[in-house]
Amino acid sequence: MRLMGLDYGDRTIGVALSDLLGFTAQGLEVIRRKSEDSDWERLAQIIREYEVHEIVVGLPKNMNATIGPRGELCIAFAEALKEKFQLPVHLWDERLTTVSATRTLIEADVSRKKRKAVVDKMAAALILQGYMDSKR
Repeated sequence: MRLMGLDYGDRTIGVALSDLLGFTAQGLEVIRRKSEDSDWERLAQIIREYEVHEIVVGLPKNMNATIGPRGELCIAFAEALKEKFQLPVHLWDERLTTVSATRTLIEADVSRKKRKAVVDKMAAALILQGYMDSKR
């Protein structure tokens, strides 16, 4: 059973997938958002191609655990995913995942330009891995 993790943003959607056994998450790609239709189509392609059975969407909470405007957008996105694809969709606290992904890339001496290209899929992998680890 494969899971998909998403880091939903204004300009991009980071995508990660689990292995078939649900032990590890790997970043797959960053969808550059052009239009809602193209976003949905690419997500549908990934779901079909990798036979995704569940989706995990990062929920950006404030440090005091409240949900702000960005969190509300992610909740709405998660509800739309659930309706569109008829799959279970889980929200997962993503506080500091992008910061953690960026820090890891800096420590690996990845250039700023390359970091920008991969940070969202790495954040999606951290979101998905956190969710899977919590289920064990």
